[in-house]
Amino acid sequence: MRFVALVMLLLPLNVFARDWNVDMAHSALTFKCSYQNGPFTGVFHKFDPKISYDESDLAHSKFDVTVNLSSVDTQSSERDQTLLTPDFFDTAKYPTAHFVATEFKRNADGGVDANGTLTIRGITKPVTLHVKFAVVDGKTTLDVDTVLSRLDFGLGTSSDWADIARKVDVHGHLVLTQG
Repeated sequence: MRFVALVMLLLPLNVFARDWNVDMAHSALTFKCSYQNGPFTGVFHKFDPKISYDESDLAHSKFDVTVNLSSVDTQSSERDQTLLTPDFFDTAKYPTAHFVATEFKRNADGGVDANGTLTIRGITKPVTLHVKFAVVDGKTTLDVDTVLSRLDFGLGTSSDWADIARKVDVHGHLVLTQG
């Protein structure tokens, strides 16, 4: 009888969101933008995601992601060096960007949105990530998408950078394993 009581006490613990490990070798944090109407893509090679997620328990889900901005790679060393300067990321002063989810909500189309705050260059703004969690053939993935306004974060605000699109599409693809 005590065993049954113990199991009943422990059951509620299983409903909390699951902690996940991220397979960094198969995960990516990318962005798309354009310069003089020519599109380019970039990737951040170093980022640290801490993920606790369960679509059936959104109230206990958490995202906390720190991005090493110096790890940016757009396949152009000149552009990459420019992104590190005070005109953009200013990595000497602000080496990281940080996103923390504050709530998860099911949206009108049945998908999930993670509302939170993103800090870049010491500027914190609200951001919503559109979340897609999937398990296919035993492989668990988490994809997030958002569109940021670079000017909201003080990135390339001078008229010298008017040829860069103001909107930046951001995509994260994480391959997850049970934590």
